[in-house]
Amino acid sequence: MVLSAKQRSELHNAIADYLQSQGYGQTLELFKQESKMDFSGDSKYNGLLEKKWTAVVRLQKKVMDLETRMSEMQRDVLEGGPIKKNRSATDWIPRPPEKYSLSGHRSTVTCVLFHPTYNVLVSSSEDATIKVWDYEAGDFERTIKGHTDTIQSLAFDHTGKLLASCSADMSVKLWDFQTYECIRTLQGHDHNVSSVAFMPSGDFLVSSSRDKTVKMWEVATGYCVKTFVGHTEWVRVVKVSPNGSLLASCSNDQTIRIWHTATKECKTELRGHEHVIESVAWAPESSLPHIVAATGIETKDSSPGPFLISGSRDKVIKMWDVSTGVCLMTL
Repeated sequence: MVLSAKQRSELHNAIADYLQSQGYGQTLELFKQESKMDFSGDSKYNGLLEKKWTAVVRLQKKVMDLETRMSEMQRDVLEGGPIKKNRSATDWIPRPPEKYSLSGHRSTVTCVLFHPTYNVLVSSSEDATIKVWDYEAGDFERTIKGHTDTIQSLAFDHTGKLLASCSADMSVKLWDFQTYECIRTLQGHDHNVSSVAFMPSGDFLVSSSRDKTVKMWEVATGYCVKTFVGHTEWVRVVKVSPNGSLLASCSNDQTIRIWHTATKECKTELRGHEHVIESVAWAPESSLPHIVAATGIETKDSSPGPFLISGSRDKVIKMWDVSTGVCLMTL
């Protein structure tokens, strides 16, 4: 395999950094002479060789897992095993024993989240820490500390390079997920910050709080650029629509509010739940035709949706057509 000049330079610097970190001074000097390189000790190469090595091991394991799954699927086809359309609901429900049990937090786990690219997941806890786990191997990787109270929610940007966390310490923190360092602390809420989410562009993020507001923050500066006011109680969760034009927030006041991100205007207020609304989620665009078919709504010449689902302490789940403000289904 032929490496480009840039790849060769990166490999040489990574090797040199490894030799230096392990204290192999003589070997490092010989390597620098023979490779004719000028090693400056740039911090971006710190631990790069180890990261690349572990990434290769993970990929090898993933390939082996995929090959095993392919063999199982081929066997199902040949032996008449259950195919997707013939499976019962119970076939889709996870059953014990679990693949891994990840333990290490000292208190209640409040949030778990998969990384969009790497084979890792992050978890937050009432112990005020974030933990990083390798879910392919079932191994603990590191603990991230910085908050001083319960961490309520986590969110990655679309690249996976930034991690946002929010806490009962009334702050939102931004973490560089390559160095695991806190690069910014966002202060402005007056009470417990209960959820956080990135806008699709990654340039802004939004947070909801027990102070009854939703705030939008600029990632580059950490400044609060907008505050959405309207709820009369704790705002539990805020979620961004797939195209970023709308926000949905749910509250202890038993309402869901739909906001225009550009104007801060409350587009719609959805009422129907009879208790605190704990969660909301936007339906992905791929699900729209299936929702239309299931609910029987008429779309005529307009495109359907957007659609939203909500879950409440009144023990029901509701599906909403945001464009009309109508509840389409109660589960």
